[in-house]
Amino acid sequence: MRRLLFRLTQERVLSLWQRESRTTLAPGALRQLHSCSALVYRKHGHQYDTVRMEEMSLPALGQHSVRLRMLAAPVNPADINMLQGTYPILPVFPAVGGNEGVGEVVEVGRKVTSLRPGDWAIPWDAGFGTWRTEAVCEADDLLQVPKDIPLLGAATIGVNPCTAYRMLQDFVTLKPGATVIQNGSNSAVGQAVIQIAAALGVKTINVIRDRPNRQELEEELKSMGADFVITEEELQCLGLDNVIQELPKPILGLNCVGGRSGGLVLSSLCDGATLVTYGGMAKKPLQIPAKSLIFKNITLQGFWMTQWKRSNSKDVMQLQAMVTSVCDLVMSGQLQPPHCVQVPFHHYSQALQATVQAHQRKHVLLL
Repeated sequence: MRRLLFRLTQERVLSLWQRESRTTLAPGALRQLHSCSALVYRKHGHQYDTVRMEEMSLPALGQHSVRLRMLAAPVNPADINMLQGTYPILPVFPAVGGNEGVGEVVEVGRKVTSLRPGDWAIPWDAGFGTWRTEAVCEADDLLQVPKDIPLLGAATIGVNPCTAYRMLQDFVTLKPGATVIQNGSNSAVGQAVIQIAAALGVKTINVIRDRPNRQELEEELKSMGADFVITEEELQCLGLDNVIQELPKPILGLNCVGGRSGGLVLSSLCDGATLVTYGGMAKKPLQIPAKSLIFKNITLQGFWMTQWKRSNSKDVMQLQAMVTSVCDLVMSGQLQPPHCVQVPFHHYSQALQATVQAHQRKHVLLL
């Protein structure tokens, strides 16, 4: 069942040749075949050495398809999980790695109206296979992004900023002055939450792990708009009420860590609040105090960006509206692209190794 979930995107890209080869062409028209360099894996492995750079033939351009020259593609932890076979969706082998990235439209089929050559576009679904120099796909697999935002911002906008945007929009009504508390606040999603919340006039309490450069990290997060930064240890020992008295208690908690950290966020919420879990970096069960459920009536929710996109896949206008809204925040300067390490495509092993070793900076392949 897990393998079947992946076919929604991967097979659409890989099977275009069979479907489009049956398209009726105008008399005298010729199909020009192209190839690309791609990072391909044919089995799962616990490290990144299952990936090899290979030359791949591209399917011919059909009436409803687009040829996309990839410009930049990040390496995310979820990409590594897919290589390892531990992600909820699994590929059909051989598979091209990468779920996120931005490309420039090179050519469009004659019935494509949503995109034109020169546009920038991003895939909306997971499993696209962005670690390649070119791709041919259905026009409906792509969403347009403006060319006047930074390249790294466009390449990394489809997952983490959209995750932050949806969690701040979908679970509770956040009016200006409301408070949100989150852990993993220095993650890419956490930084996006800080900035988008600030744009909405919403206050953030940001929980981090104690570390030698705590002061430096606190200043960095506050420069993004964080109202308070507190360590897990401080929250555990003192409690939120004894540390932060200027803000109303949080009505929304965002948890990407789990374990004790998630329990601390849960215990800090006000009566009737909602805790949204979207990750489990600690790889430990969420600690749920019974009194929070019984006496505070806390609601527990989960969120997975991929599932949200697939649930709304028939409403392309809604997907495009979300991406456009997030891009508007970037263009207005209210949302900064994450700090990234730029890696030439042929040095891909450097980016994969750094992500496996959980380096803090996101690595982005420049294609």
